[in-house]
Amino acid sequence: MDALLLKEKSGNSNEKLSSRWLYIASAVIGGTYGIILRVMAGLHYDLLRVMTVGFIFFMPFALGCIAVYIAEMKRAQRLWTWIWLPWLSLLSALGGIAVTLLEGTICIAMFLPIGMVLASIGGLVGGLAARFVRSRKARGFTMACVLVLPFITSPWEKQVFYEWESRDVENVIDIQAPSEVVWRNIERVPAIRADELPPSWAHAIGLPDPIEATLSHEGVGGVRNASFAGNLVFIETIDVWEPGQRLAFTIAADTDKIPPTTLDEHVRIGGPYFDVLRGEYRLEVLSKNVTRLHLSSQHRLSTDFNWYAHLWTDAVMSDLQKRILLVVQHRCESKQADQTKWF
Repeated sequence: MDALLLKEKSGNSNEKLSSRWLYIASAVIGGTYGIILRVMAGLHYDLLRVMTVGFIFFMPFALGCIAVYIAEMKRAQRLWTWIWLPWLSLLSALGGIAVTLLEGTICIAMFLPIGMVLASIGGLVGGLAARFVRSRKARGFTMACVLVLPFITSPWEKQVFYEWESRDVENVIDIQAPSEVVWRNIERVPAIRADELPPSWAHAIGLPDPIEATLSHEGVGGVRNASFAGNLVFIETIDVWEPGQRLAFTIAADTDKIPPTTLDEHVRIGGPYFDVLRGEYRLEVLSKNVTRLHLSSQHRLSTDFNWYAHLWTDAVMSDLQKRILLVVQHRCESKQADQTKWF
């Protein structure tokens, strides 16, 4: 009896080990496919580019399909495995892409949510093909179609999906200080200490921290140089100067001086896909010692999938603006508190 139990336990252990290695092998094969496609896209052939529907959407779909198809053909898998196994392939591919510095953290973070969804959809297709398509030729043809899917849209998708879009983002904060105090803290922004900046998810995935904003001279035509970590500089030319009410400016990133280590090419400000165009502070007096400060920006988005990309650009710009507003609020209220001590 004991011998039978030991044999059964040994069999279960071997089966688990076998399944584990099957999952690893499937994930590695799928991940290798993803890395190969990224290398090919980096060669800048018209057949496949990174910022295309073919790569962003069909690559994870195909990668997930391959991984589950291989596992299902070897041994019948549960439906849940069809969903999560593609994630291993995707993480394997993204890990290889990150290690080889083909993409930066910010691009990988933005790609990951949609990539996981599409990889799982591909996994479901791969599982269904392996389990229910009886003909070996039909299965082979199905998988061949999946493998070449990322290459199909690139030659023509720009003419169909490409869109130039201008987007506006606004954030608001109430500050316990008069408008003249708030104005002095936005026309110029002295160097921001690290402890003044609140935590930021956008910074965590690679967005540089703001440092300071200098002003050449007051009034329309004045130039603010807004500096960020990593030698990122925005040249802001003032076109609205209404002390205590409005401060607005056009924005041009000093793109040529931005090191490739600050922002990679696909999210570079002033690049082909994204740019920041305008910024504006608007002060709303609520009472003698309370000012509502509005900070808005306008940015340009130019991709084949703006419907997804704008979710990220809007969120990143909002996160940055919230941090700046919190710094201004803290400085204004601290100064106001110091002044009231003398009365």
